[in-house]
Amino acid sequence: MTDSLTSEFSGPMVCRLTGVTYRQLDYWARTGLVTPSIRSAQGSGSKRKYSYGDLLEVKVIKSLLSSGVALARARQAVECLRNSLGANLASSSLVLSDAGSVLARDEDALVDLLRGGQGVFNIVPLANVVAELTTTIRQSRLATSEKEHRSA
Repeated sequence: MTDSLTSEFSGPMVCRLTGVTYRQLDYWARTGLVTPSIRSAQGSGSKRKYSYGDLLEVKVIKSLLSSGVALARARQAVECLRNSLGANLASSSLVLSDAGSVLARDEDALVDLLRGGQGVFNIVPLANVVAELTTTIRQSRLATSEKEHRSA
């Protein structure tokens, strides 16, 4: 099985794995919210290719929107993720507050933020997002492998 961090994903696959519609994904690509980092669209009929990091961004945005966060705030949250390259996202939480978005890299940092008196209105534990995404990718690959095996 290929490592999910080194894989590339088509637009329809991103939609299946994250639960967003293709229309949403296309809009987000055209507005620069989540652009495919492997290959962008090069005109009508061309195929976008997304990385695992792109997929994770889509999943976080979907989680935020599903919990009632406005798209503008979701944009800020994604910027925070992009600025945290190299962070262990699986042990981090994305904190949305009055002052903006910040990545708490461990539980102690999260507690410090909450004690700081900022008006925190949403916390996204990224471990859940990463685990759910990894499980969905594995299940999708297993289903594809089984289909290929049956047709062989």
